[in-house]
Amino acid sequence: MLGGASLMLSLAMGLRQSLGLFQTPMARDIGLAARDFSLAIAIQNIVWGVTQPFIGALVDRYGPLWVSITAAFIYVGGLALTAGAHSALPVTLGAGVLIGLAMSGVGSAVAANIAARVVAPARRSLAFGVVSGAGSIGTFFCAPIGQVVIQNAGWRAGLFAFIGLALLMIPAAIVGGRAGALPNSTARDQGLTLKAALTEASGHRGYVVMCLAFFVCGLQLIFLTTHLPNYLATCGMDPLLGAEALAVIGLFNVFGSWGCGWLGDRYPKRVLLGLVYMIRSVALAAYFTLPVSTFSTLLFAAIMGLTWLGVIPLLNGLVADIFGLRFISTLTGVAFFSHQVGSFLGAWGGGAVFDAFGNYDHAVQFGVVVGFIAGVAQIFMNDEPTARVRAGGAMATHSA
Repeated sequence: MLGGASLMLSLAMGLRQSLGLFQTPMARDIGLAARDFSLAIAIQNIVWGVTQPFIGALVDRYGPLWVSITAAFIYVGGLALTAGAHSALPVTLGAGVLIGLAMSGVGSAVAANIAARVVAPARRSLAFGVVSGAGSIGTFFCAPIGQVVIQNAGWRAGLFAFIGLALLMIPAAIVGGRAGALPNSTARDQGLTLKAALTEASGHRGYVVMCLAFFVCGLQLIFLTTHLPNYLATCGMDPLLGAEALAVIGLFNVFGSWGCGWLGDRYPKRVLLGLVYMIRSVALAAYFTLPVSTFSTLLFAAIMGLTWLGVIPLLNGLVADIFGLRFISTLTGVAFFSHQVGSFLGAWGGGAVFDAFGNYDHAVQFGVVVGFIAGVAQIFMNDEPTARVRAGGAMATHSA
């Protein structure tokens, strides 16, 4: 079941994070402006963010099986609509709305929900990291496959190749969706309502800080996946380098996600999260300041890969530690909405800055500054469990 969840997430994330490869060839073929492509990816991220809490609530109540299968079919439909595009509208609806909606049902929140159902609490953060890390392998394969097909047969053929890969999410969802019911961390979780859980979370200052900091994660990552291939093209680099960079990000994210999950079971998750944001910001500042080369690009991709989805096991682990498991997909979904608002700004704002100034300098500067602010705020957040969870833990200890 963990394998099914990992494969589903791997394909969903790998295909999505490789869509930036299509920006330049689509601009040449159908005259798609950078701001139009950026808007489609931005809409994808905001749709994902808006729908994730609601899809998460469905998964918490009914389980992941049918939610994930339905989402996989929607994902395939979004790619098909984009492959037939001759203007900006089908790209916006396909790559934007449909894939954004589908990601709520096949993305990291649902994969983490499956992991929470089948692993022991003491290994939960590591399990989140393993699934998240396996979920990044798709980028390692999808980006080079997509670029090779684009160069040899055109961007439409590249998207049809992606459709073939996306169809594999359906059997993966069937296998992963067989996970049983969520365990209850305390007896009091039995009577906890969705409204009460949301009220409890909104009153926890640490959770609010974590959600706001997660905004920066989305801004930085989606800016890169959307605009790094175009940035390299403006620097006169080989178009294949963009795909190679995305593949390196995916490869190193396997180790980064596993490492963050392993560390999260041993050290304060809030401190690790803050350090992730700061390391990313230093890497961004250094890469976009120094001259671009193949070596610097792949080194930068490796560093970013080590911190890429490592935030997922740490954030999921914090939510489980603070609130328990009963509404973990809902509460991580609310936090993810903040992430996707940042993703919207990173995708659309990066394109708007490029169209206005002919470069990405101001976008990078903004991303670096807010990254450091988020890192400091995250390190000093309150990560104390709620009174309900503390009381449940005390009851369990007394019974033992």
